[in-house]
Amino acid sequence: MSIAQGVLRAAAARGGHGLQRLATPRLLRAWAGLPAGVLALAAAVAAPPAGGAALADLSLEQLSEIVVTSVSLRSEPLQDVAASVYVIRADDIRRSGATTLTEALRLAPTLDVARVDASGYAISARGFNNPLANKMLVMIDGRSIYTPLFAGVFWDAQDVLLSEVDRIEVITGPSTAQWGTNAVNGLIHVITRSAAETQGTAVHAHAGNRERGGSVRWGGALAGNDDEISGHYRVYAKAFDRSNSTNADGSPVNDQADGQQAGFRADWSRRGDQITLQGDLYRNLIDSAANPTEVEGANVLGRWQRTMADGAQASVQAYVERTERLQVLGFSETLDTVDAVAQYGFAPAPRHRVLLGAGFRHSRDETTGNARVSFRPNDRTLNWSRLFIQDQIELHPRLTLTLAGSLEHNPYTGLETLPSVRLAWRATESSLFWGSVQRAVRAPSRIDREFFSPAEPNADGTFNIAGGPDFESEVSDVLELGHRGQLTETFSYSLTFFYHDHDDLRSVTPTPRGQVLENNIEGSTRGLEATATWRVSPRWRLTAGGVSLDQRLRVKQGEVDTIGLNALGNDPNGWWQLRSALDLTPRHSWDLSVRRVASRPQFDVSSYTAVDTRLAWRVNPKVEVSLLVKDLLDADQVEWATASRRVEHGRAASLQLHAEF
Repeated sequence: MSIAQGVLRAAAARGGHGLQRLATPRLLRAWAGLPAGVLALAAAVAAPPAGGAALADLSLEQLSEIVVTSVSLRSEPLQDVAASVYVIRADDIRRSGATTLTEALRLAPTLDVARVDASGYAISARGFNNPLANKMLVMIDGRSIYTPLFAGVFWDAQDVLLSEVDRIEVITGPSTAQWGTNAVNGLIHVITRSAAETQGTAVHAHAGNRERGGSVRWGGALAGNDDEISGHYRVYAKAFDRSNSTNADGSPVNDQADGQQAGFRADWSRRGDQITLQGDLYRNLIDSAANPTEVEGANVLGRWQRTMADGAQASVQAYVERTERLQVLGFSETLDTVDAVAQYGFAPAPRHRVLLGAGFRHSRDETTGNARVSFRPNDRTLNWSRLFIQDQIELHPRLTLTLAGSLEHNPYTGLETLPSVRLAWRATESSLFWGSVQRAVRAPSRIDREFFSPAEPNADGTFNIAGGPDFESEVSDVLELGHRGQLTETFSYSLTFFYHDHDDLRSVTPTPRGQVLENNIEGSTRGLEATATWRVSPRWRLTAGGVSLDQRLRVKQGEVDTIGLNALGNDPNGWWQLRSALDLTPRHSWDLSVRRVASRPQFDVSSYTAVDTRLAWRVNPKVEVSLLVKDLLDADQVEWATASRRVEHGRAASLQLHAEF
């Protein structure tokens, strides 16, 4: 068994204590059986503005005013950001017809997104992609959805109500100085709209041959509003049902899934204070005949922000979260997390903008294994703490230097130092050149130190795979050079060259104990990212982008590795996409997306071209109906494969209805 197979079957896979122990939250029980047909009926009598201006109607001036917050931890125009950033806007999501967060992430041409089965995905940037990718930090409204089990994301447990999303900021390249370890290859930050922006009622329903689902959202004003205190809230509920994928011979994979999610958000202000309280709870069932899996969780987040009279800004954010994976045939996990971060930004001198911050994260991870796999100890309490500082220095009206650094303490390797230097030169009002040098770290997770397969030693006292007691952090030194510009009033673009020098990557080394995880792989990753936007006419926009990737990894001189090189990732050497957004008439729009992904070297995953198309009709200002067809050209598409199976997703068509009133 390879490390990839062992990890997939043990840490993420589908096994647990038995469905009889599953405790679905009461709120979810109350509406778990809500059929999509009821939502569709509600939508038919509802009425919504079809969400924002059409993408093709946006001027380049409006596009240049897009603001991002994830790079420097403060709001700044995208055109001034010294980093490789792609922003997926709310209207991009609406026009794509995406119904899940993972599918919406395909809109970022700088991400490598591969569907593994009906619910699982492999998502990364700049290489090292697999279903347990551990070098991308993913956040929702500042809440990290990272799991300390393998330092990555269980994508089958993560979703949001897409109609609430304001934007998704996709940063490729390290963000560890700002956000801590594990944001090595990038950061995905999902930012939802405030409650004040989602007032009234919205209903969405979709039904097709691969997936059915729907959602209801309602927002209102908080009682007692006056000149000093104002506030708004929203609540939502959603449900979905996915069909089985198929094997190459046409037989079902038995990965059908259904799930429900509900949540709320409240925002209010008082004399300069901005306060947010929000939360979610969810339950997903992956109804595999061989190994059913129940995934459920709940979270509550609070945030306070204040802007002082002198322009200084302070904020405090904290959240608590519980997630559970209960699997019939073996492995289960319950993770409780408490996380808090505070930051203070001020200007100590006319040309300096300083940000100071501190964070603390506490997790209690409880696992139960089986004869094949286990973690030792089964239960683990983990603490991380972090101090960070950033200074943006205006060397010249057109030249800005940003110095940032983070000191983070983790439970395995102790203190890690994460420095970053960025330099941005605005050559003209429409042209920015930038460069950065950073040190990024992927700190050890439980799987690196505490994973054992089988659970007990073999007859000769060895393990097939075991965590390494001396496993250290993986380190990447990264150089980036970028240019963002606008050639004409209707054409803008971005180019980024990157070079990552890797050391101490995870290897699988034969020892007297068996095969042990160590740090005996090194190498480099280099490449080019490019994106462009062309407004062909007031009603037609083209968006394109792609990545060229060259990764060269090797075993350190004098060391031995058995399967670590193959387990680190399964990456194409390039991919690109082209999207067209056309308003045929004031009421009709047509969207077309073409994606090309090169072959993946492992398990004979061939290169492929995927074509998706969507035709929408705005019945009136409050109702929109659309038809979406995915994988139009290929009904037997394979995006990912393992030694044991090749999942074909097949052509998918769905009818969607969205209404707001």
